[in-house]
Amino acid sequence: MNIQTEFFERLAKDSIISSIKDPKSLDQFLEKDIGCAFLLLGNINVIKTYVDLLKTHGRHVFLHIEKIPGISYDKEGLRFINHYVKPTGIVTTKSSLIQLAKKEGLIAIQRLFLIDSDALKQGLKNAEEVQPDALELMPGIIPDMIRKVSRETAIPLITGGLVQNKSQMVAALESGAYAVSTGKPWLWEPVESRVREELKQ
Repeated sequence: MNIQTEFFERLAKDSIISSIKDPKSLDQFLEKDIGCAFLLLGNINVIKTYVDLLKTHGRHVFLHIEKIPGISYDKEGLRFINHYVKPTGIVTTKSSLIQLAKKEGLIAIQRLFLIDSDALKQGLKNAEEVQPDALELMPGIIPDMIRKVSRETAIPLITGGLVQNKSQMVAALESGAYAVSTGKPWLWEPVESRVREELKQ
């Protein structure tokens, strides 16, 4: 089984991605049974240590390129990430990095901010051209927009940003999101079990 298939199978099981923004959150993540993480911390000197630690624990690790100081946003930067740091993939707002990451064999997730209708239109146009492996819509608490985007593209959707509680996570998933990313450790449980708990209540 290839890494992309493994990632999407784990994502389908968990329906959540932990966004790790500080070392304390990294420790909390390792205590959870969540298979995927977005790293938004560290720098070029320590990022490999974080990636190696998470991979040792069997986790899929994605670097948010724009949040890691010291890594250049070009072909050589992506080569360095792939051959030295060795994450599962990257998260980026930059279409040009999506193409470079895919050429390097990394899973590429494109972050799209839902600022207004023009940003959405242009973002979807760019995504259709570069074909990221997944789109992350920000913020992740707008079910109507999640439904709209899921009807306009076959690219798997991840939503994130401003997610505060489990009902927002469930609403995003019911609206067509494949998974939800959040930096809130108290929400780091597989959503499937959360949905089942809610149905019992």
